[in-house]
Amino acid sequence: MKRVTALALVTGIMLTMVSCGYLETNSTGESKKNTEVKKEDSNSSDITVMTTYAGKDSNTKNYQDALKKWQKKTGYKAKDASTNSNENLKKKVSDDFRNGDEPDVLFYFTGADANEFITKNEVMSIDEIRKDYPEFASNINEDMVPSSLVDGKKYAVPVNGYWEGLYYNSSILEKSGVETPGTEYSMDEFYQDCAKIKAAGYIPIAASLGEVPNYWWEYMIFNYEEPINHDSIPTNVNDELGQAWVNGIGDVKSLYENGFFPEKILSVSNIETVDLFLKGKAAFLLDGSWRLGSIVSSCCDTKGDPSTINEEKLSKFGITYCPGRGDRLATDIIGGMSMGYYISRKAYENPKKRYKAVSFVEYMTSDEVVKKFATYSTTALKNQNRGDTADLNSLQVKALWMMRNATSITPALQDLYQGDCRESTFDGMPELVTGNRNISEAVGEGLAIYHAN
Repeated sequence: MKRVTALALVTGIMLTMVSCGYLETNSTGESKKNTEVKKEDSNSSDITVMTTYAGKDSNTKNYQDALKKWQKKTGYKAKDASTNSNENLKKKVSDDFRNGDEPDVLFYFTGADANEFITKNEVMSIDEIRKDYPEFASNINEDMVPSSLVDGKKYAVPVNGYWEGLYYNSSILEKSGVETPGTEYSMDEFYQDCAKIKAAGYIPIAASLGEVPNYWWEYMIFNYEEPINHDSIPTNVNDELGQAWVNGIGDVKSLYENGFFPEKILSVSNIETVDLFLKGKAAFLLDGSWRLGSIVSSCCDTKGDPSTINEEKLSKFGITYCPGRGDRLATDIIGGMSMGYYISRKAYENPKKRYKAVSFVEYMTSDEVVKKFATYSTTALKNQNRGDTADLNSLQVKALWMMRNATSITPALQDLYQGDCRESTFDGMPELVTGNRNISEAVGEGLAIYHAN
């Protein structure tokens, strides 16, 4: 994505608070603005829905509340099979589709993880649905609906987008004599800052390279590329992009060798490293927009209740850009619309489920509902309040500043690089940073597996 054309996308996925009614469509394809229950469908089969809004996800309660309201508005029922977003989810979804047990509605990734069921024509495209329901997802910015890697068509209606940025603890930075990083933050400055933070007795970077290496893997590779080619897989280790991968992983190794990560970086869990940051033991945390909610929650007098935010506690946390190198400006960031609602073909072709599935997705992606999710994430809604920050807390305001000053937003490379090919460099990060495995050989091995499949 070129910097000059990315600004519209940047504007579109900023944190926001929005409001509007939702659009409901009837079974004949006619659109209508009301909440009338279709009597002929009221006794039809329940639909099954699967989302990632479960467990400690910051939007779990928002989702559960919306589900109850949809059921009350329509008189329909949905069996909720939501679970945590992790590798186990990906396996379950793949197995369910393979066994013919797929959910009727699925909130899932829009990248390579969806290739399998899209290739098999097991989900409906948005254009297909609009033949029957012309106003389906009409409140969503079309430019921000992800296109499938399989055929270029659009299948998933997005709710949450994401960005990845560098969270920081301003109290630690101040005590270490480090200035708050800005829009021109470089890797050279970052190394100097980390050295100062370490000398002051703090952990410079909270990270778990053994469990969640993707953030540093992603950005350090990005530092040797440009936004226009970051979401491209190298042909081999010796081409320009292949060498970018080698150099980027080499920088992760350098950060490790300088002792900028926690002592148990290779074995410590992601939860533990996040906890180091929240408890004021680590200065930096490279993470996504989804982390904002847990940071805010940790600063609430009543945990998890945003109405009890202690702004004094929250004010020490900020969000800025991952340091850049070379042609990659710090303000070139990783982000996009990574998840959305799919409707299975099996459900759509079932006359007892079709309207229910459409109604469910329409409501869950309505302005009315999405505005509540947008507190801790990003949105693709057309109708957005892009300037009012009155309802935002201090950390959200800082995140909004970051988005407004971004020069480009590029999709995550890891979303494209899936499967066994990741074992040598992604899952194998501990071996690489300790020098037990040659980086160039590991990159070459992974790329060979990727292109063989």
